[in-house]
Amino acid sequence: MLKNGIPSAISSAALPAAIRPDDIPFGITLLAPAGKDAMLAGIGRVFHADTKLKMGAKCLTQPPLAALPAAAGSDEITIAVVGAHLSGMALNGELQALGGRLLEEATTASDYKLYALDTTPPKPGMLRVDAGVGHSIKLELWALSAAAFGKFVAAIPPPLGIGTIRLADGRGVKGFVVEPVAIEGARDISSFGGWRAFMAEKAGV
Repeated sequence: MLKNGIPSAISSAALPAAIRPDDIPFGITLLAPAGKDAMLAGIGRVFHADTKLKMGAKCLTQPPLAALPAAAGSDEITIAVVGAHLSGMALNGELQALGGRLLEEATTASDYKLYALDTTPPKPGMLRVDAGVGHSIKLELWALSAAAFGKFVAAIPPPLGIGTIRLADGRGVKGFVVEPVAIEGARDISSFGGWRAFMAEKAGV
């Protein structure tokens, strides 16, 4: 691709498209500005599945196109919630009122502890600890617009604060962590593996 007569950087993806009447394969190439490789790959996977072409020398049938996990948009921020903002729980409506979208359930890396803070309503406090002495804690990932994220964070009272939470798959996401001083006297509920299980036990479920 030329821009003002000078080659410019592009992304490209070559795709099989059809088999001609003379049994010669025919393909297409998708082009996009540099850095749009993921976008082209997404278009390509759908296009290739739609052709229903056979695969390889054995002419194998393409497997069904698997659904991609939900992901935050380019104008959204992913936030991890671990307590009453979980779906179906008391404060989840606050996330929904801000236009939040549930992306997926996930777990932290195994270097966190979860505490039941002495607050009303009950809140959890999650604290990162040394490797080998923590647990994996279940949570949910939600997507919020930048403006909604700001409103959500501003409404969360101390001793909770925003920090980076490390997930079991190595990703780092924004989420609420507790100040170490706040866990003095709080019950360690890490063995429940998450706030939902702890609240179920409290309710006698």
